[in-house]
Amino acid sequence: MTDDIKFAFDHPDARASQTKGSDFYDRISLRDHITEVEIGAFQVERGTTQRLCFDIVVEVRAASAPLDDDVDRILSYDTLAEAIAFELAAERLNLLETLAERVAERILQEPQAMRVFVRIQKLDRGPGALGVEIARSRKGGVVETTEDAPVHPMIVYLSNDVITAPELTVWIDRFEQQDAPVILCVGLPENLPPQTGHAPTQRRIDLLQIEQNAWMLASKDARCVVVDSRTELDWAMKQGKLSVWAPSRLVLDAVDGPAWEADGVGLAEWLGELLQAARFVRIGRGEGAFAANAPQNFT
Repeated sequence: MTDDIKFAFDHPDARASQTKGSDFYDRISLRDHITEVEIGAFQVERGTTQRLCFDIVVEVRAASAPLDDDVDRILSYDTLAEAIAFELAAERLNLLETLAERVAERILQEPQAMRVFVRIQKLDRGPGALGVEIARSRKGGVVETTEDAPVHPMIVYLSNDVITAPELTVWIDRFEQQDAPVILCVGLPENLPPQTGHAPTQRRIDLLQIEQNAWMLASKDARCVVVDSRTELDWAMKQGKLSVWAPSRLVLDAVDGPAWEADGVGLAEWLGELLQAARFVRIGRGEGAFAANAPQNFT
């Protein structure tokens, strides 16, 4: 595998020499593709961008018919750049390894792609380039992909008076009767969190306070399961489960996140847009909200 990666990124002459006398695929490549993005597991890497350099080599199967100089019959170079852009836009990542895996997987969905080599380097983390190199191939010659029908949840924002109301269990009974999965969202607790006067740290404190409120809701009823990742949310929605959203992870890792000044309602609305929610409902005190002592069916 080490030699395969080495020769994948080497000059074509070196690759030809290494594979002399054996069957090998044609290759297309994207070299020295530099983009600037926020990525990294360390706190110093949050809130700032750094340069990444991508080198991608794809081994492609030979065309089964003459190309006739038709671009639609080949694996386009643009596909490689688009795979990078798509995965960078999907969410903020901590690890280059995760990014490389996702880029490789996306490229291998193309019918011509048989094996892909991905090298990603951080250019601004030290005197040299720090990076990863991976090689991935089709399993059994085919990459199997399945696309599930999109699930459009119902986002329900609960004010604090609903969380503590005796009728909470009745509300939850109603939520379980909906024809769409329900995600419950909460805001800050009644006691405001400490004020730092510094926006980034205040954001962290506010998000943690909202998550504490989410756990308080979970303590009221076993059906309220707190989730914080997109994977957990997607699974719960597909299973028709009730979820309580803990926002820190999605908000802090979002490429295009909510406004910094967004409160609990604003965060819930942002989640609704992210998940293409079918409905958004506010319950509790406040203009346009339903009364907490009047549980009702939303259908």
